[in-house]
Amino acid sequence: MPKPINVRVTSMDAELEFAVQPNTTGKQLFDQVVKTIGIREIWYFGLLYSDNKGFSTWLKLNKKLQSQDIKKEATLQFKFRAKFYPEDVAEELIQDITQRMFFLQVKDSVLNDEIYCSPESSVLLASYAVQAKYGDYDAEDCKPGFFANDRILPQRVINQHALSRTQWEERIITWYSEHKGMMREDAMMEYLKIAQDLEMYGVNYFEIKNKKGTDLWLGVDALGLNIYEKEDKLTPKIGFPWSEIRNISFSDKKFIIKPIDKKAPDFVFFASRLRINKRILALCMGNHELYMRRRKPDSIEVQQMKAQAKEEKLARLSERMLLQRERQQREGAERQRKELEQRLHHYETEFERARAELERSQEITLSLEEKTRQAESERNELTEAQMRAEEARRRAEQAAHLEKEERERKELEAVQAQRELERRMREVREREIESRKLQEELDRTHRELEENQRALQEVLSTSKVLHLYEHDEDDSMEHSHELQYDENAVLPRPEDERVTQAEKNQMLVKQLKSLSDDLAAAKVQTQVTRNDILHQQNQSQGRDKYKTLKQIRQGNTKQRVDMFEAM
Repeated sequence: MPKPINVRVTSMDAELEFAVQPNTTGKQLFDQVVKTIGIREIWYFGLLYSDNKGFSTWLKLNKKLQSQDIKKEATLQFKFRAKFYPEDVAEELIQDITQRMFFLQVKDSVLNDEIYCSPESSVLLASYAVQAKYGDYDAEDCKPGFFANDRILPQRVINQHALSRTQWEERIITWYSEHKGMMREDAMMEYLKIAQDLEMYGVNYFEIKNKKGTDLWLGVDALGLNIYEKEDKLTPKIGFPWSEIRNISFSDKKFIIKPIDKKAPDFVFFASRLRINKRILALCMGNHELYMRRRKPDSIEVQQMKAQAKEEKLARLSERMLLQRERQQREGAERQRKELEQRLHHYETEFERARAELERSQEITLSLEEKTRQAESERNELTEAQMRAEEARRRAEQAAHLEKEERERKELEAVQAQRELERRMREVREREIESRKLQEELDRTHRELEENQRALQEVLSTSKVLHLYEHDEDDSMEHSHELQYDENAVLPRPEDERVTQAEKNQMLVKQLKSLSDDLAAAKVQTQVTRNDILHQQNQSQGRDKYKTLKQIRQGNTKQRVDMFEAM
């Protein structure tokens, strides 16, 4: 029995290993991979490998693995990647796993600067990436350094600004905190909706020359073919939508595109190697087929996939709402528990204060009672003194006939007794005033005590219960492919009227402008790249991806072919 071939396939978030037979075809391996991953929207994807010359090449599905120019190793290495891109991610990507694969691949391209992204848009995209990874923002968890182990911004952007990692995190968190309640799948989709508006998104670039020998870039994407000047991959100069092309072919290094408009000349360019023309042809055929498919009613399979995806999303949303409701109930119960604990602590404090007040009142009462007894005793003594004085006076009167010396002595005693009486009376009045004050203070203390006891009784009676989803190349030097088209049909071109995701949201436009101004103050001018300058120029002239696309498609096909030849 032939010895099996070991194969390792690396997707954006996993490594898969297979042992396949030597006669296994590319399609058999591809089918095994997509089945393992669970992707049904297979038309977007392919298997990429490095050939014996080090070039990245797409695996041909109709050929055996061993008959292809794969670098011979103990384990054959492949990358599972998106080969074709949708025109509109929100309308076309159906499965969550497909969305996730695109999200991870596009994010990787942005971070590696394969897709140019402005600093302010990089921060916005980072906020959605963080939401997709961590879920809702939580101030308790999201401390400085929380993103220390995450690649969330292109290194170019970091190098261009004199900002610390903490300062970058603060700017990302400003947006991240606004995404609260957004599901991770929705955060990935929002990331893709913004990323697809970037000029280099979904474009495969190839070095070409026109008949004059001018070095140019050919960009192949979901909407058609675009021509770029050699120093500017952001701003295409001429565009040909797939709806204007009827035949594509190559002969060695010469590539020929025949327009539907019979009056227009052929669009001819030259590549440096035959293998590049083969790859251009494969990408053109695949993108054109998807372009035409999108403008037809969905197949039964796609309709079923969309219906299933809708049901799954509704089920997830329902489950999320249930979990959110339960979390809110738990949080509410926890808040109520804390409030009750605080109230209980407050009332315990009040109780201790009332008890202290009661003890003080009791001490005052005892003191008052003692003073009252003392006053009563003094009053009795005073009464007795009055009686004695009266008796002395009476005796003095009776003894009026006594001798003068005796009478004077008696009068002196009477005067002294009277003075003592007056002194005692003053003391008694002072004690009575003091007693009245003590009595008033005692009455006030009793009233406060009764109020504190009533409040305490209310606390003690309070309940303490806590509620708690290919076309293959061949080896010939020539190839021609007639594209599917209808001369009389007018295909819709919604991209001509499309606007960017940011332009749909004026608040977002203002926020991006504000952040751009903020970052400009910290920009390190020596780190500014040519793409930064080109992007700035496009912005100042009011251009974006779709406005430029509409502009470069103006005029008939012949005029645009003539413009290409003149470049």
